[in-house]
Amino acid sequence: MTVEIRVPVLGESVTEATVGQWFKKVGESVAKDEPLLELETDKVTLEVNATEAGRLEEIVVAEGEDVEVGALLGQITEGAAGSAPEAAKEEAEEKPAATPAPAAKAEPAPATSSTAATKVDVLPAAQKLIDENNLDASKIQGTGKDGRITKGDVLEALENGGASPAAPAAAPAAAPVSAPAAPSGPRAEEAREERVKMTRLRKSIAARLKEAQNTAAMLTTYNEVDMAAMLDLRTEYKELFLKKHGVKLGFMSFFTKACVAALQEIPAVNAEIDGEDLVYKNYYNMGIAVGTDSGLVVPVLRDADKLSFAEVEKGIGALGKKARDGKLSMAELQGGTFTITNGGVYGSLMSSPILNPPQAAVLGMHKIQERPMVIKGEIKVRPMMYLALTYDHRIIDGKEAVTFLVRVKDALEDPQRLLLDL
Repeated sequence: MTVEIRVPVLGESVTEATVGQWFKKVGESVAKDEPLLELETDKVTLEVNATEAGRLEEIVVAEGEDVEVGALLGQITEGAAGSAPEAAKEEAEEKPAATPAPAAKAEPAPATSSTAATKVDVLPAAQKLIDENNLDASKIQGTGKDGRITKGDVLEALENGGASPAAPAAAPAAAPVSAPAAPSGPRAEEAREERVKMTRLRKSIAARLKEAQNTAAMLTTYNEVDMAAMLDLRTEYKELFLKKHGVKLGFMSFFTKACVAALQEIPAVNAEIDGEDLVYKNYYNMGIAVGTDSGLVVPVLRDADKLSFAEVEKGIGALGKKARDGKLSMAELQGGTFTITNGGVYGSLMSSPILNPPQAAVLGMHKIQERPMVIKGEIKVRPMMYLALTYDHRIIDGKEAVTFLVRVKDALEDPQRLLLDL
């Protein structure tokens, strides 16, 4: 019996994907629920698993081609012989033992296995990072299925210094051979330009940002926050907080709670336009912008008003890790009502964030910098942060936007109010 492999439902508003990599070749055995291929959408990368055990009979769509939901990707022929990949391995291992062979014929075997050992199976998203950062894939430990290198493995290697640049590693061996050819020269000119096809995620980001500019009446209002009280509170309780909750007390929980309180007071900032209607949301799903090597993604922390400080920190931490590892689900990227983006982690002093449609507003955090401030007639050095609120003027009036940002400022400068729900 033949079983069809089709593109699954990809999520709300997602109708197309790109075939990233086939994990199996035609004729190979597959087990039930074993990953067959990888699909890249404009939001996430996901695996398509075998619904039945058998043998991969046909690949209809090659790597790199675009497909729509429901499209035929390939076919599996059901059969007991393909029910377990291990059976094929055992069969291959048994053949040498069953057929006596002279020692001379056995010699090529080590060379073959040695060559195979040098091959590293890398998933497409991981390969892109490896190429961009000039890493040596053989020095990265793969944690994916069958030792495949995932995007998360590459990111971890970059953070921990676990992978060495490919060029320096290869230099000693290559030097004696390449030395005579060095005068030929023009190779240095080849790297002056590089043309790379935009990823589906990058194309989606570009389209959404342009849509926001073309559709919304965007305006940005600014304010600044004295972060001294929050820094003092965090310093006083961070060790106790970590010991009790198992997570660090960061800034994002304070900003999330401050924004939720301000949204509850100014409902228009938590609204959106749907045709000729204004839709006011009585729930608070906070989009937390995360920069990854593939581009900006905005996972959603749901019902933030019902979460404690510790739950907010844990939730944001988990979403951020998934985003960097490329493991976010479609559901985790949908349903946000307001977004917070932190350019300060990259050193930005001030910027004007762009809306995340269909949301009506986005808050931009920035770098904390000591500046001289006049306080009660005296000049004092204070740790200050600029805040920027970009909003859709079609929904939110200037008074509402300014009031919202002032409420956020007041809550952050007196964080006890957040803890006491005042």
